[in-house]
Amino acid sequence: MEFFDFGTIFFLVAAVVIFLQLRNVLGRRTGNERPPFDPYTAARTGDKGKEAAKTTENVVSLPRKRAAAEANDEAYKAVDAIAAAGTDLNRGLRAIKDADPSFDPKSFLDGAKMAYEMIVMAFADGDRKTLKNLLSREVFDGFVAAIADRESRSEKIQSSFVGIDKAEIVSAEMKGGEAHVTLRIVSELISATRDSAGTVIDGDPETVAEVKDVWTFARDTRSRDPNWKLVATEAED
Repeated sequence: MEFFDFGTIFFLVAAVVIFLQLRNVLGRRTGNERPPFDPYTAARTGDKGKEAAKTTENVVSLPRKRAAAEANDEAYKAVDAIAAAGTDLNRGLRAIKDADPSFDPKSFLDGAKMAYEMIVMAFADGDRKTLKNLLSREVFDGFVAAIADRESRSEKIQSSFVGIDKAEIVSAEMKGGEAHVTLRIVSELISATRDSAGTVIDGDPETVAEVKDVWTFARDTRSRDPNWKLVATEAED
């Protein structure tokens, strides 16, 4: 039998104890451990992550931009139906649309034609109350002065509105916060002015006459009042 001295046995026992302690502290690999930290790999992964995030952000933002563009196109569709894109008229109408999203050129045109008939007939009848609601202060003063002058001579206008042959928007612009739209209107009207004795001194009560006017309507887009008023008139030859 080989003889082990006391020192050899002591070192063997000490080695076994140290091994067991290290095993308890360090543990054993199970195959599920995280890989060791590599700063260079982490940096590359971080860069790729940022790039991926940017790419994802771009992909998400594109539909929003497209949706906004489509919304703008839809908003201006009514304007483009009235005036060709790129023209001064189109730009003017778009500017009004930007200032007043509720503005619709076709609806405006329909309303302006109704206002035209009302104003023409109110002037012939001397209806100041109706005119006051449809005219700017300056135009109203001019119309009232003409009515007063006519009444001072005891003259009367006999009118019958036949209809509007054509009405088109010829210009549009924003003047500060005020929208201005100018129309060219071609209408048919039977009109005659009679003196105090009933004699026709102007016009013809039996003839339909063609009348051409250029009228400008305006509205303060900052106001809650949705009504447009006539701010300028011009007879076209």
